[in-house]
Amino acid sequence: MNSDSEIRFPPELGKVNVRWFDTHAHYWDKKIQDPYPLLDRLFESGLEHVVNVGTTADTSRQCLQMADRFPQMYVAAGIHPEDCHALEGRVEDEVEQIRNLIQSRRDKVVALGEIGLDYYWQTNYGKPLDKPLEKAYFDAQLSLAEELDLPVIIHDREAHGDCAEILKAHPGVTGVLHSYSGSRETARELIKQGFFVSFSGVITFKNAARVAEVVREIPDERILAETDCPYLAPVPYRGEINHSGMMILTLDAMARIRGSTLEKTAALTLENGRRLFRLKT
Repeated sequence: MNSDSEIRFPPELGKVNVRWFDTHAHYWDKKIQDPYPLLDRLFESGLEHVVNVGTTADTSRQCLQMADRFPQMYVAAGIHPEDCHALEGRVEDEVEQIRNLIQSRRDKVVALGEIGLDYYWQTNYGKPLDKPLEKAYFDAQLSLAEELDLPVIIHDREAHGDCAEILKAHPGVTGVLHSYSGSRETARELIKQGFFVSFSGVITFKNAARVAEVVREIPDERILAETDCPYLAPVPYRGEINHSGMMILTLDAMARIRGSTLEKTAALTLENGRRLFRLKT
């Protein structure tokens, strides 16, 4: 495996003539030591749009600072379920910061996220988890999304039942289930509610048979693709720093699963992303 700071590019990136939309990335993450030259190269290589996703008010502001440098970059502002445990303010005060940030930059903020529930560490490692706190942040931010008429980006990690239940309490909210790992049944129910479903490099992993089944049956008009950069790099780069250039491998895997082509899948997910986030170009 390469060093943590090394960024590699799939050779396929220079061999295809497609444009694509990375609907979920974290280019502010410290794992990426110098994101600006990387993004310059990616936009030159065919990346059409990217949504830079915050996980707190502070990182959402960082996303905006980066987006001001790139016309093709947009922002999601929100409080991640894992991050909410470290915040010292009240839920209402922290969410108010997100409200103020969004209202000040509606030109760049296209979604409220990344929000949701994450029970992974408790389920697998028995670590203490304040589920009521996560649910309170999730519910408050869904209410904010309704008020501001913004789509949401949902993080749901080993909390599928609770996440679906809270979403049903906000029928006016739509958005995307990011890096989806849930069941076909849950996906079907949320698609009926108006949600899109997005897939990351996880679909290239050897143990991704269940996810591949979901990829296969998502309607054309509701499927999206993403990186979750700098995490979840596709095979053969698993464990390395992920970036939007590696989405070529994810899109190709999606195409093979769905009996389509890379070109059609890139165009389809690009158009769907533009529609979800209401981009004019």
